[in-house]
Amino acid sequence: MNATKMNKRECYKNGNFEGERALFFLSSCDIENCLFHDGESPLKEGRDLNVNKCTFQWKYPLWYGENHIVKECVFLETARSGIWYTHNSEFVDCEFKAVKYFRRCHDIKIIRGEFLDAQETLWSCRNVFIKDSTFKGDYLLKDSVGITLENIRLDGNYLLDGGKDIHIKGCLLNSKDAFWNSQNVLIEDSTIIGEYFGWNAKNVTLRRCKIVSNQGFCYMDNVTIEDCYLEGTTLSFEYSSGKAKVLDVIDSVKNPSNLKLICKGIKELIINDDKRDEQIGEFKYTYDLNKGFDDEF
Repeated sequence: MNATKMNKRECYKNGNFEGERALFFLSSCDIENCLFHDGESPLKEGRDLNVNKCTFQWKYPLWYGENHIVKECVFLETARSGIWYTHNSEFVDCEFKAVKYFRRCHDIKIIRGEFLDAQETLWSCRNVFIKDSTFKGDYLLKDSVGITLENIRLDGNYLLDGGKDIHIKGCLLNSKDAFWNSQNVLIEDSTIIGEYFGWNAKNVTLRRCKIVSNQGFCYMDNVTIEDCYLEGTTLSFEYSSGKAKVLDVIDSVKNPSNLKLICKGIKELIINDDKRDEQIGEFKYTYDLNKGFDDEF
């Protein structure tokens, strides 16, 4: 170990740490411009740590922690599964290069984060706020609850599978099979590109969004679409219930359920279930964009 340590609130500065649990069980410490390498779990069981401009090279750097402020840190490819069971913490201007970050964490804030390999990241987390960040990788935020995303850019499939209580605003999400099995979702002013949007989801509302999705909006319960564009969206709304106001022409609608649809037009309406009416309810639609959901048509 090579570091400068001062009294009052302990400070480790310009250190080079190696070995398992190098700074285990620290409390109320500042850690600045340090390198952690060749040793698992360097800051495990930490409390009230300010970690600034540090580099982590090995696995499990921040497990079982609380009340951390982490700024301008780099977590390298070998620092896998880096932050699990850690709560009430904030991460600002950090770069995450490894997979499986943030598991079973709660009350987490991420600002201007860059996730270069976000495979299986942010699983089973609660109360997470993320803003101005980018992600590349599949299965982001699986089974997570209480999620707010603002100005997020994602390139990865299976977003928020099984997620609940979600608010998304101003995001660009390139994600096949996004929001499957999710509940209580509000998406505003966002663009989502990817096949099979929202299957088996419940209570999903989209406002002023653009969606590009082959076979999107199928098997959904209580979907609401307000003033959105469904570009290139085919075979949509199969066995789904709810209401939708779409500002352009929909390529195709197939076997819709108890659905009220206002749109500019439908290129192809496919009804090939001869038991549709008795099984899944009434489908009503109009091409009059001046109509509202409460109007008769």
